[in-house]
Amino acid sequence: MFNLDAVKQRFEEITTHLSDPGVMGDPERYRKLSKEHKGLTPLMASYDRYTRLVKELASQRQMLDDPAEDPELKAMVRQEIPALEAKLEDEEALLKKLMVPRDPLDDADIVLEIRAGTGGNEAALFAADLFRLYQRYAENQGWKVEVLGSSPSDLGGFKEIIAGIEGEGVFRFLKFESGVHRVQRVPETETQGRIHTSTATVAVLPEAEDVEVEINPSELRIDVFRSSGPGGQSVNTTDSAVRITHLPTGLVVQCQDEKSQHKNKAKALKVLRARLMERAREEQQAKASAQRKSMVGTGDRSERIRTYNYPQGRLTDHRIGLTLYRLENIMEGNLDEVVTALLEADQAERLKAQGV
Repeated sequence: MFNLDAVKQRFEEITTHLSDPGVMGDPERYRKLSKEHKGLTPLMASYDRYTRLVKELASQRQMLDDPAEDPELKAMVRQEIPALEAKLEDEEALLKKLMVPRDPLDDADIVLEIRAGTGGNEAALFAADLFRLYQRYAENQGWKVEVLGSSPSDLGGFKEIIAGIEGEGVFRFLKFESGVHRVQRVPETETQGRIHTSTATVAVLPEAEDVEVEINPSELRIDVFRSSGPGGQSVNTTDSAVRITHLPTGLVVQCQDEKSQHKNKAKALKVLRARLMERAREEQQAKASAQRKSMVGTGDRSERIRTYNYPQGRLTDHRIGLTLYRLENIMEGNLDEVVTALLEADQAERLKAQGV
C-alpha cells in the first residue's frame, strides 16, 4: 500500500553517515543529519511494524489455505487472525499520520511577541496575564524563557513584551497561539461591576538561524539612546538602549532591558531576524493560501482566535469550536489540552489535504 522504500533507503544512508568519522568531524553537517534522522525514526519504526504484520498475516492466511495443515492448528490461527488484523489497521492509521510532511520549523526556538490591543490599561494587564500563562507553560515543558524587551504600563501590565523561548518542539506546540486573544472580565478599577472586553495580540515567530536570514550590516541604521522606564523615569544613566532600523523593509526593533549596549544590540538583532523570517513565511503562505487554508486558522495576527471569559470561567478557541470551563487552571500554565486539540485539528486537516 505504501511506497516507502526510498525513504527507508535514505534513513539507512543517514544512519551510516552518522557513524562516519568525516561527518562526525563536521558539526554543522552532523547536526543536520541527526535532525533528519530523528524526524524519520518514528516513521521507519512504524513502517517496520507494518511490514512485519503484513507478512505475519499473509503467513497465517496461507496456513489456513494449506489442506495439509493440522485442523487444530488452523483453529488456533483463525482465532489469532482478527487480533492481527486489528493491529494492522491501527498501525496503518499511525503510518498515514506519520507520512504527513512535518513542518520543518517545528523544532525551532521562537520569539514571542505580546502587545496590548483595545482596552487601555485592562488590555495591558491582560497582555501580562498571557505572558505569565506562556511562561508557566514553558516552565512545565522544561523550556528556557528570556525577556528580550518590554514596555510596562502604569498599573503593572505590558503595552508590549517580547521574549525568546528555547527548548524541544517550542514552535510546534506554540505556533497556533498567533492571533488576537479577547478577554471578558470585570476590571479591578470597575466600581459598578460591569464586564469589559479587551484584547491582546500574540505573534509566535520561529527563531531564524544566521544561515536562514542574512542581514547586510550596511542596510541597518543603529541608534543608541538612554533607557527609560514607565512615565519616562530614567532607569539608566548611559546610552545603552538600542534601536535598529532595517532600511529595505522599514522594520524597527528596539531593546533597552539590559544595562549593556552590546547585549541590547544582540537581543534586537535576534528579534529582527525572527521578524524578517516571519515576513518571508507570510509571503510564501499568501501564495499558497488558495491551495490550502488550515482549520486552525491562518496564523494572521489580526485574526481573533480565542476568548477568555472570566465570569463564566470559560475559554473558547473559535477556530476549532473548543470550549473548556476551567479558565483559572489554564491560566496557571496548564495549556496542554488546548495545544493537543489544536495539533489534532491541524493533523486532521493535513490528512484531508493529502487525500487520506
